[in-house]
This record gives sequence, structure tokens and C-alpha cells, in this order.
Amino acid sequence: LDCEQDKVKDILDQVVTVGRHVKGYHYIIANLGFIDGDLSKIQYGGANVSGFQIVDFDDPMVAKFDQGWEALEEKEYPGADSKIRYTSALTYDAVQVMTEAFQYLHKQRIDFTRRANTGDCLANPAVPWAQGVEIERALKQVHVEGITGNIQFDQHGKRVNYSVSIMELKSNGPVKIGYWNEVDKMVVNKSDIFSNDTTGMENKTVIVTTILEAPYVMTKKNADLFVDNERYEGYCVDLAAEIAKHCGFKYQLKIVQDGKYGARDAETKIWNGMVGELVYGKADIAVAPLTITLVREEVIDFSKPFMSLGISIMIKKPQKSKPGVFSFLDPLAYEIWMCIVFAYIGVSVVLFLVSRFSPYEWHTEEYEDGQIQTNESTNEFGIFNSLWFSLGAFMRQGCDISPRSLSGRIVGGVWWFFTLIIISSYTANLAAFLTVERMVSPIESAEDLAKQTEIAYGTLDSGSTKEFFRRSKIALFDKMWTYMRSAEPSVFVKTTAEGVQRVRKSKGKYAYLLESTMNEYIEQRKPCDTMKVGGNLDSKGYGIATPKGSSLGWVE
Repeated sequence: LDCEQDKVKDILDQVVTVGRHVKGYHYIIANLGFIDGDLSKIQYGGANVSGFQIVDFDDPMVAKFDQGWEALEEKEYPGADSKIRYTSALTYDAVQVMTEAFQYLHKQRIDFTRRANTGDCLANPAVPWAQGVEIERALKQVHVEGITGNIQFDQHGKRVNYSVSIMELKSNGPVKIGYWNEVDKMVVNKSDIFSNDTTGMENKTVIVTTILEAPYVMTKKNADLFVDNERYEGYCVDLAAEIAKHCGFKYQLKIVQDGKYGARDAETKIWNGMVGELVYGKADIAVAPLTITLVREEVIDFSKPFMSLGISIMIKKPQKSKPGVFSFLDPLAYEIWMCIVFAYIGVSVVLFLVSRFSPYEWHTEEYEDGQIQTNESTNEFGIFNSLWFSLGAFMRQGCDISPRSLSGRIVGGVWWFFTLIIISSYTANLAAFLTVERMVSPIESAEDLAKQTEIAYGTLDSGSTKEFFRRSKIALFDKMWTYMRSAEPSVFVKTTAEGVQRVRKSKGKYAYLLESTMNEYIEQRKPCDTMKVGGNLDSKGYGIATPKGSSLGWVE
């Protein structure tokens, strides 16, 4: 980037906007004021940024000048409230060189103030200025120590014997990694290049960004009685304390301002949430239930997972089903009851037919009709009696008639054995149904969610779960993402707490997709009105995050 620092800032802002400030990119700022501009936005993205610095603020002369410069009134001297820029330093040195040159001419008693005839600017060949040769000779004789270092010129008027610092942007700011001069050319200090910036960590207060999410980080009930880190409790609070104790640094917990985990805006390419605070230098480390994803690893570093989990489904726990008029039918399936009815009718018809065709079922019954006695063959197993016999056997009550023929008794015996098995099974299932509360869940898996539209489902608006569905190429998850993206009203929520409340108040018409650990925790907490259904949709882990190249990146 060979342009002035103001233009460099605008260009780097655009670099961050389009997401080209991550690992794999290298930017060289070709002007001589590397530390003059604001490089904070690109500082933690992971890209290599290097450049040159002609003003050495560690030089005693420069430090003294800078102290006097910053002491000036800013209203009278704009820019006096900050370090001098390299352009101003070069201007100051240029005036100093002219002063030295004029003093030299004065000592040589050369009159350069006399008025000369005005020459023709369009003359060809050009007419030189009479005093110009003397002034040029005087400028070449100048040898002073300026803000930009040693100032002297060769016979051609070119500046010689000066040095330029080579700078590189690291997580703790611009760092000098070498220098360049005409004699040694480029000299680079390798120890500075590969330094992990661990020096001084014990004297630095590390900013730990996190998010209020039970049970990881929670505000104590009596938080007003405490200050700083003591106001919070939870798994990640204890984890941050152990890390600080192990690494030997002081730390300050900072709740992320926007309450988000971190996602990149599709249009502006700017990161929000905890990831954004790491990328843009607002925090040094993130200790939170932050999911390790490939997209996030492009801009920040993660430790090894400290917890494994997956995406799960949360629904409102179904209400206990009240017994109805036909609840006695519940122990057996609908299909079994239909088979029993058909078997009952079939056996009754078969018994009726075999009784009709068998001569043993016909017998003579004597009765008196007035004073005349007659004999008539009768059959007791008519269609209604056959139905009554089968029903009595099924209900374990018996009947006042029974088959006389062998075929009829075989049919009756088979039916008795069948009813014995059915009644025994029914009794066993009925006992279980009376002692166990039945709760019917309409959703058992992601497939159940995808194939219906009556129950809405959504995710956190800014997080890894939403990103998982957005980037998934699996047909099922892509179908679910298409629904969530176009659903009205929006199915996305700003916080996990909002998603849980939406599940509780939706009367079973909303399912929330979130990490399994959080789902299981909420399920076990009062009022215990939510439940996890189905298995996990993926497998991932929570990790501790740091900016790219941070000295804290070795934390495991």
C-alpha cells in the first residue's frame, strides 16, 4: 500500500469489511510512518502486516522533542495531542536543513538575498537562478541530526547514511523486527519474528470475554455486594480462574456487549459477539461455551475442546394424557382389537355352520301342546346363540349351552385357548398402563420436524448452530434451513434464554435447536417443562479462543 496513512486506513477498513484480514494475507505499508495510523481493526485478524518507520521514538532526541510537542496547546497546534507524524517530522527536518544551509552561506559571506532579474520560465534552454548554484552547494554541505535520524547528502543531492526501521504488526502492537541502511541493507532480527509476545504477561491484566449463559457464567444473586470477577459464578468462571492461576497473569471478566457468540455478517463481513471482540482487539481470550468451527478458526485460534456436545432438539414436555371413555382399549393396539372383532365374528359363524351340518347338534325335545305331545328335532346353536357362546368364552364367564359335536368342541376349544392368551396379555398391559404415566411426544427426531409445518423450529440468531444449518449440504438439514430462513414470523432468537421461554410459552408449537449440554441442563432445572428429544445432529466441542498469534494461544 504505497499511499498516505489516511488512505491506508480507508483501505484497511475495506479489507476488514470484506474479510481479507485473516491468515494467509500479507500487507506491506510502503510509506515511512507505520505506527502513525490506527491498525487496531486488522491487528487480530491473522493477516501479516509489515512496513517501515523512519522516526525512532526510542531515540532520546526524538523522545525529548515528542515530549515538548505533546505539551503544546492542541487548539493552537492541531495534532499536538498525539505523536508527531512522519510527514511532519520530515517537514521539520527540511526546515532545519534549510536553516543550516543559510547559516553556512552567511558564514561564507555569500549574499543570497540580493534581488535578481526575473527569468523567463518558458526560455529554452532554461536560464539558471544565479544564487541557486550556491544554495545547492550549501545544502550538500549540511550534516545534522534530525528527528528522522542522520541527515546528509552526497554529491548528487541524495540523502545518505540514514536508517529505516522495519516494523511488523503483532498482537501487542507494532514491533520493530529489523532495520535497513545503505551499508548493511536489510537486517532482520529472527528472534523478534518468531517471538510469541509472552514478555510482560505477568504484569498485564488479561481481558477475558464471556457470555451470560447458565450454567457456564451466571450473575450471583447478591452480586451487588461484590466487585469485578467476584460478581460471577459458573463453570467458565472457575475455568478462567484456573487458567489465570496456571499461566500466572491477572485477568478481568468482561461480558460481551451484544450478548452474541460470534458470527460474520454475510454483507459487511464484520464479526460480532465474542469472536468479534477477539478479532478487533477488545479482548485477549474468550472463556465461554464457544463452539469450535472451521469458519471461526480462520480468524481466531482455539484450544483443544474442554467439552464435547452436539446440536439437539428442545420441545415443551407433553402434558399428562387424561383417561378417556375408551382408555380401556389403550393396552392393545387398534389393529389387534380389529383382529379380535373379526376373529369373534368368524368363530361364531364357523360354530354356527358346523353345528348346522353335524347331526350330533340336533336333538329331539319333548313338550306339551295342550293335551297333545309332539316330538321335534332342534339345534341350540343358532346364529345368536353362537355369538353368545363366543362372547361368554371371551369374557371368561361361560354359557348355559355347549357344543355336543366333535367339530363344535374343537372350534370352541381353539377359541378358549385364543381368549386365554389375549386376556392374559391385556391384563398385563393394563397393569402397566395404570401405573405408568403416558406422555405422547409429537416430535422424536429431526426427520419428524422436517416433514411437518405445524410445529415451528429455530436456532440462535448468531451462533454456530445457525451456521451449521446454513452451510450444511445434507438434504434433511438443507430442507430445515430453507424453512427456517423463510418462516414468518422469524424462528430465530437473540439469546438462549429467549429461545427457552419461547418453547415454554408456545404450547408445544415451537422447537428450539441448541447444544445438547445446554438442553440437558435446562431439562433438569425447574419448572422441568422442557425435554430433549432424539439424538444429536452433529458432534463438536467447546474451546477456549484467542486472537491469531496470541501469546495465550498455547493454553490447553
